[in-house]
Amino acid sequence: MSKSVEAEGFAIVPAADTRALLGDLPNWDLFADSWNDLGVDGFMADGGRYRRRRFAAFAASADGTIARKPHQPHYQSRDYNALNGGVQRWFEPVTQGIAEHPVTQGLLKAGLELFHPLTVDPPAAWHVELHQFRIEAHDGEAGLPTPEGAHRDGVDWVIVMLVERCNVASGVTDIFAPDGRSLGSFTLTQPGDAVFIDDHRVLHGVTAISPLAAGQEARRDVLVVTFRRED
Repeated sequence: MSKSVEAEGFAIVPAADTRALLGDLPNWDLFADSWNDLGVDGFMADGGRYRRRRFAAFAASADGTIARKPHQPHYQSRDYNALNGGVQRWFEPVTQGIAEHPVTQGLLKAGLELFHPLTVDPPAAWHVELHQFRIEAHDGEAGLPTPEGAHRDGVDWVIVMLVERCNVASGVTDIFAPDGRSLGSFTLTQPGDAVFIDDHRVLHGVTAISPLAAGQEARRDVLVVTFRRED
């Protein structure tokens, strides 16, 4: 995985490898069920009501210590998010049970262990943000996992892990070079499928989702983790 990220700017990690990395995804059902308790994202500049989320911030130190920070807003400049950037966005906090869950903690530690050695002059502690996302779609109403289009998050490193994909058509992840060249397209289909991204080197986006079976809701649940240097 480290070689792929270093060579290509991203690495696709299938669910089987994620299970091995995180110790067989312990208590997965409890973890995944928490996506049923996310609030609607009220900061969608396109007026959409198709996204639900929770948010948390952590400090991840070089010695492996991970500590949750006081609840705070999520902020991106409009340079990185022309649709929703430029404002402080307050979301409901990730519950403490999920923040402390072994899958969450395992993914944070895996990111730290991968990204820290790949970073030139790494910080003593990383600012880590955790986002629980649910994208919903209905007949005649698509859901947009990345409404801002192909983008960088304005951080150093990104992890996206699929938690559940139910009745979903499309939702293809596309990776691009800064000059717009396509570097790869793939679909996260199995719970635990993940991609690790160097946010300095590549852009990423996900195509709109729609219901696979008409008359039923579609939903795509992911956990996104970002690492960046402290401001």
